[in-house]
Amino acid sequence: MSEVKVSIVVPIYNLEKYVPRCLDALVNQTLEEIEILCVDDGSKDSAPQIIEDYKTRYPNKVKTFHKENGGEWSARTYGLKQATGEYVGFIDSDDVPEITWAEKLYTAAKKNDADIAFSGYDRVDLDTGKTVSTEMTRYGIMNKEVDFNDDFIVYANPSLWNKLYRRDLVKDIEFLPFRGCNDTLFLIHSYMSGAKKLTFIPDVLYHYYLRSSSQIHNMNKQDLENLKKYLLVTKENSKELGIEEEFKADLEVMAFLHLAISWAFMVSYNKEVNMKEIQKDIIKFLDENFSGWRKNKFYKLSHCFPKGLKFICIWGVHLFYRMGLPGVYIKVNRFLLDVVKLEVKW
Repeated sequence: MSEVKVSIVVPIYNLEKYVPRCLDALVNQTLEEIEILCVDDGSKDSAPQIIEDYKTRYPNKVKTFHKENGGEWSARTYGLKQATGEYVGFIDSDDVPEITWAEKLYTAAKKNDADIAFSGYDRVDLDTGKTVSTEMTRYGIMNKEVDFNDDFIVYANPSLWNKLYRRDLVKDIEFLPFRGCNDTLFLIHSYMSGAKKLTFIPDVLYHYYLRSSSQIHNMNKQDLENLKKYLLVTKENSKELGIEEEFKADLEVMAFLHLAISWAFMVSYNKEVNMKEIQKDIIKFLDENFSGWRKNKFYKLSHCFPKGLKFICIWGVHLFYRMGLPGVYIKVNRFLLDVVKLEVKW
């Protein structure tokens, strides 16, 4: 096999029903110079045997690793350490990439000398096969420089699996030992590690399957605490890299967006939590650790209004929090989703 252009890390824990579908799409990628790194994270079903079968059938493409269960984060980190390709990407074993996924992303990255290449993707209901939404296609074909004075880097979709990363830039990044928000922080840490050039293609190259049992549907208070830890780690890393002041406003936006908006809303569906206490604690955490969040330049009306409805809504949520009325946001968003059936994508 010639020099590896793309390493594809596939963390695997059970899901024997879906693994073959995913691996079929990977071994048939139109880009030949790939390696598929299947990391079995202590599966209890037949998934380990399935990946060994693919290794036997495709010895020049599939590599298998077996480890004790440590969580998806540990399997991704383990796979990243084994990767040898010029670029690296991550695929979830219950999803399906297009067979042109690697080739189109790699071609775009090389053509534009990009550190990260992004593509479009869709979200598909696993039970019905219906496409729920199509994401990351609105930018068209675009190149962009990473700029800490532009909040674009915070709002660009962070999902791992619709991207290729220049491996040399991310090889030392480790996913932290808890679930949730690893995608976001991996992307942010890649910026902090020196990623400068981004390229976007609108092609829908990945099909993300929604399962009712996925973690997004059972968020709890501990998930919020884990996110806080990750945000503090990111803040500390920015200090160590000497970019704390340069990155400060973006980090404040990221902390508010994910903690106060996205995760607060998701955890509101957990009947065991006291949302008034949760939101009071979120405000306290932000004040103590990201003190500029209230007057952040990216949350001024003059910044948000020209950028359209989504950002005006974000400005409104920010206003509710500053007024000490975060519950209003939760109630409005719950009404939109539960009654109107309108999902607001932050």
